[in-house]
Amino acid sequence: MNNDTMTIRQMCDAYDVTPRTLRFYEAKELLFPERHGQKRLFTKRDRARLKLILRGKRFGFSLEEIRQLLDLYHMGDQQQTQIARTYEIARKRLADMEAQRDELNDAIGDLQDQLKWGEKMIASVSQHRNAAE
Repeated sequence: MNNDTMTIRQMCDAYDVTPRTLRFYEAKELLFPERHGQKRLFTKRDRARLKLILRGKRFGFSLEEIRQLLDLYHMGDQQQTQIARTYEIARKRLADMEAQRDELNDAIGDLQDQLKWGEKMIASVSQHRNAAE
């Protein structure tokens, strides 16, 4: 092993992922570690790809979208196609996230209103009970 490669354990420690996650990404053809017998050695390219995968997952991109974006790296156009497609997917994802946030804010407001109503009902029932005693 040289300084340009990392073992699966080193990758797990460095990127806070599990060996299962790395094997899954390999099976999905997102990572391509060098194989020496049973040992997987991850190159600088794999590390860069993993960073992009993890960022994409954080933003809610599907693994298929991430795979397609990673595949565009080698188009030979200085990543223009890759950047443009990433931008397109990111704009759509941001719109989806903003819509989800708006829906969540509406649900929070409705639940807060229901809790206020519940507080009033509890106070009213307690008040009538105390008056009856």
